[in-house]
Amino acid sequence: MATMHDVARLAQVSVSTVSYVLTGTRPISQATRAKVLAAMAQLDYQPNAMARGLASRRSRILGLLMPMDERGLGATETAFVTGAAAAASVAGYHLVLSPIGGGNLDDLRRLASQRMLDGVVLMEVQLADERVTVLQEAGVPLVLIGRTGDADALSYVDIDFEQTVREAVEHLVGLGHRHIVYVNHSAATLASGYGPALRTRDTFVAAMTGHGLEPVMIPAEDSAAGGRAALAAAFAQAPELTAVLAMNETAIFGILGELTGRGLSVPDDVSVVSMVTSPQVAELATPALTAMTSPGSALGRIAIEALLRHLDGSGNERHQQLLPCALEVRGSTAAPRRSTVTTSGPRRPTATTSEPLPTVGG
Repeated sequence: MATMHDVARLAQVSVSTVSYVLTGTRPISQATRAKVLAAMAQLDYQPNAMARGLASRRSRILGLLMPMDERGLGATETAFVTGAAAAASVAGYHLVLSPIGGGNLDDLRRLASQRMLDGVVLMEVQLADERVTVLQEAGVPLVLIGRTGDADALSYVDIDFEQTVREAVEHLVGLGHRHIVYVNHSAATLASGYGPALRTRDTFVAAMTGHGLEPVMIPAEDSAAGGRAALAAAFAQAPELTAVLAMNETAIFGILGELTGRGLSVPDDVSVVSMVTSPQVAELATPALTAMTSPGSALGRIAIEALLRHLDGSGNERHQQLLPCALEVRGSTAAPRRSTVTTSGPRRPTATTSEPLPTVGG
């Protein structure tokens, strides 16, 4: 592999002159520049990333800030990352995944101050997300995968949760279900202001009441045990339930396990729809899950493309785009076999969630 010294010898110039041609830090005559570039072409010399970055005043590195816990990345989250990484690679950029969340603002300030990243894509966005303010104050270009409560001045791409939930509810209602429970993320996640959990909660309430039905939402910890506990709570609040709509991929298998443990069959006794799910996860269940399939790969790609337009100066306009999940009917939904489901617990009248569900703006 040719080196800078090889280029200097062939062009009959100093190594520093080759460096100046690469970085543009000093003026070089057109004749000398032409000799150096010809030598590079003849030797098939590939300048390293640092030199290219100095020449363009860029690092050619983009950051994807995605908070993670001990569970790591599942198949659905990975689709966002792979879509973003592929788009960055096509444009000649490297993508760095960083697990910085709202509780790591000092780490984010240090990262932003080092100017290592040309721009940032934020994921797992809260309605009031302090990471946005930190990056804006540091002058770091950013695009959100998600939305804050007031995102009018920001560029973002996001799942159209409103359309997604409405279509999921309409699918179940169209099959004849009248007692539908929504299993959301945990109570702590809702309290933290996590946008998807709050937007889907409010849309579920609106969709159910629009059909003249009673909305019941159960929060669930992001675990199989959380799913089992959530289903038990669902039966306690709505003993006649015939369908479960869930947006908690980690809990969904606990929900299915609890149904089996109660001697209930999917979909004959209870239909199940998983929202914001990858086909890989949906196909793991038996029967395979009817799902609102996440457009994660497309959202990752579009976010990077929007960020690059900002960096190139061709994206002065804000990019704001919503993509709905796509309904893919598999084996976990069917018309209800009977109007009530026998459970191991005592029957009680159907109830709504124990707390009022305020409307979320943004």
